[in-house]
Amino acid sequence: MGKKVCVVGLGYIGLPTASLLASNGFSVLGVDVNPLAVEGINQGRVHIAEPELDSAVQNAVFSGRLKASPTPEEADVYILAVPTPFREHHQPDLKYVEQAVRAIIPWIKPGNLVILESTSPVGTTERIAGWLEEERSDLSFSDPQNRIYLSYCPERVLPGQIMRELVENDRIVGGIDEASTRLTADFYRSFVQGNILETTARTAEMAKLTENAFRDVNIAFANELSLICDKLGIDVWELIRLANHHPRVQILQPGPGVGGHCIAVDPWFLVDAAPEQAKLIHTARIINDQKPWHVVEKVMELAKRLRSPVIACLGLSFKADIDDLRESPSVAIVEHLAKIGGAVLHVAEPHICELPERLRYEHVLLTEAEEAVNGADIVLLLVNHEAFRSISPELLQEKFVVDTRGFFRVASRVEVGV
Repeated sequence: MGKKVCVVGLGYIGLPTASLLASNGFSVLGVDVNPLAVEGINQGRVHIAEPELDSAVQNAVFSGRLKASPTPEEADVYILAVPTPFREHHQPDLKYVEQAVRAIIPWIKPGNLVILESTSPVGTTERIAGWLEEERSDLSFSDPQNRIYLSYCPERVLPGQIMRELVENDRIVGGIDEASTRLTADFYRSFVQGNILETTARTAEMAKLTENAFRDVNIAFANELSLICDKLGIDVWELIRLANHHPRVQILQPGPGVGGHCIAVDPWFLVDAAPEQAKLIHTARIINDQKPWHVVEKVMELAKRLRSPVIACLGLSFKADIDDLRESPSVAIVEHLAKIGGAVLHVAEPHICELPERLRYEHVLLTEAEEAVNGADIVLLLVNHEAFRSISPELLQEKFVVDTRGFFRVASRVEVGV
């Protein structure tokens, strides 16, 4: 196995992967279409917040083993770590994957290994094989003299723990054929401590989607319980605490919805592929996608009682203690409240320096948490950031509190858990 790796896509997965490979002795070229990201990385700066990533990138760049570029170069291994969003009606959009493949096609030579890490619909690896064969008739997946290798190996990491989990987590490797699977497994064993689990490309693709659909369905159960409890006047967090004392029950915690690029997106790939069979998965997606609007309705019911309401919105990221706003239900809730108007929104998100463009209204202000709460009539807790634990319970007295995470659980004039 050669020692030069080209990582296409320097986002939340690509950049940590590139820095990890460099720390393990590989010569790594990171490719990204964002010129500011490329420039920053080459100066040892990172454009995303992730514990230990900044030092890893600095060490990799200053050692000379990592550099960034807007275009690929010749390498021994190509890793594709680009976004896979969905289009209208939740249909998978593979344009970034196709663009990445076509960008590396001129550089590929016999013996190269191409690995897709992006979460993708079942059959995507086979489509990549088709694109490669379409553009490069001189390459083959069977001829020993001209053959290349192609596999799928999905990432399985948690934001906030990516640098550790890239090394420690088990990895699933599925090649387009057995030779591709073996070669890819050997590559990951050179820097991953977890088990390397070998299978086919289609099964590996399905495994990634299954993992996230499983979590989505279980979150939907918790969110549906919260809606039922809200209607019946029951504390859902107390209910779940009691139910979880059963030795075979482990209900997850409800929230304002489901966010992030994986859980909020991946189940739709299964629904799109097999709509008649994926009925439970489809229902779970609907429940979780509708939860933000239930939160908006609760807040607006309270706002109607006030002449000039001020709402403190605590948290924007899709989960606690990270800066990632992708598919965040909290952002969707704040955006909807901003569009409705009639209230001033003080947003507290300790992990960002400025509001995303979609929230830039005159009546939406980014501020510190305690300042936001102190001046608010309604406190809307959206993300259970550790930083919010310093908010004094006394600040919540005589305010309306909408706590979507069961975070505060203190006496206030009106406390609504949703």
